[in-house]
Amino acid sequence: MVSPYDFAWPGGVTAHVSQLAQQLTHCGHQVKVLAPHSPSRENLETDDLVPMGRSVPVPSGGSIARVSLSLKVYRRVQQVLEQERFDVIHLHEPLAPVLPLCVLECSNTVNVGTFHAYYNRQHLYRFSQPIVKRWHQRLHGGIAVSPAAHKYVHNFFPREYRIIPNGIDVDHFTRNCEPWPQFRDGKTNILFVGRMEKRKGLRYLLEAYSRLKWEYPNIRLIVVGPGNLDKDSHRILSARNPQDVVLIGGVSYADLPRYYASADIYCSPATGQESFGIVLLEAMAAGKPIVASAIEGYMGIIKPGEQGLLFPRRDPEALAEVLATLINNPEYALQLGTRGRQMVDQYRWKVVAKQVESYYYDCIAENHADTR
Repeated sequence: MVSPYDFAWPGGVTAHVSQLAQQLTHCGHQVKVLAPHSPSRENLETDDLVPMGRSVPVPSGGSIARVSLSLKVYRRVQQVLEQERFDVIHLHEPLAPVLPLCVLECSNTVNVGTFHAYYNRQHLYRFSQPIVKRWHQRLHGGIAVSPAAHKYVHNFFPREYRIIPNGIDVDHFTRNCEPWPQFRDGKTNILFVGRMEKRKGLRYLLEAYSRLKWEYPNIRLIVVGPGNLDKDSHRILSARNPQDVVLIGGVSYADLPRYYASADIYCSPATGQESFGIVLLEAMAAGKPIVASAIEGYMGIIKPGEQGLLFPRRDPEALAEVLATLINNPEYALQLGTRGRQMVDQYRWKVVAKQVESYYYDCIAENHADTR
């Protein structure tokens, strides 16, 4: 497994790589994870991590990507590949700088790439495509985590891609998760989980909540996630001063299920740049109804009226109306949550890892046939 992102920092791709590696190990495979690593930080639990240098923060799609930009990693990559002699190298975001490119340059085995990203504007690959095309051609197989991710990468690097979704530890969000006692007072709890970045759309939820609070005083907004509020969110809180907004901050993965258990409605008002929606799966696993923005990455998971309700992105008025629908109809909200819980099992890591494993064998067989 190769990840361009610093394994000591939490993130969607990092969690994906870590959990997929663990599941493939349980299936009997020997797995190593190659990734940048900041030794000053505590890394995720991965016994087979091979640190590949430090990282630097780089702005990317409204977020911060911590990647290695040092070409010194090239020699280290050569040493590791020569020592390990992998049967398959699985690169996540294989065209990201600089570790995956170094691995592709040195690799003499079967290379599989998973493409996670989706951006509303396609400037990333438009400018980099002439440069990185040669490395893309060294891939023997391509995976996209969603139809949105497939559409994005296929526009610039057309080929056959297998769509295999992100996975989730469903049991982690269902097994003996008690709500936090301070939130069991009869109020309707609306939950937001995400990093404090503008693209996560918290400002639109705060604006919608501020409108709803006048008509529904018995509601509460719980905000969970690391980082600092953006200026617009600060402005809304200062100007409108809505009551019962609880800013939790970052929480551990172990404690996260208790916040979902405490919620009556889960809301994700992201404005874009989402290829998937792990938080939506977490909410489904917890059996919670979902209100989410109608962006491509989310529409590949949620069918309106089945697991949740969608609203036009960046539209706080529409968001308030959709939230009011569930506040006024708790039985309907319960039905949505139940359907989501029934559907989420297809995203269990055991299921997803089997699809990845099967694709490895397909790529190995095709590569052997090509080399005869």
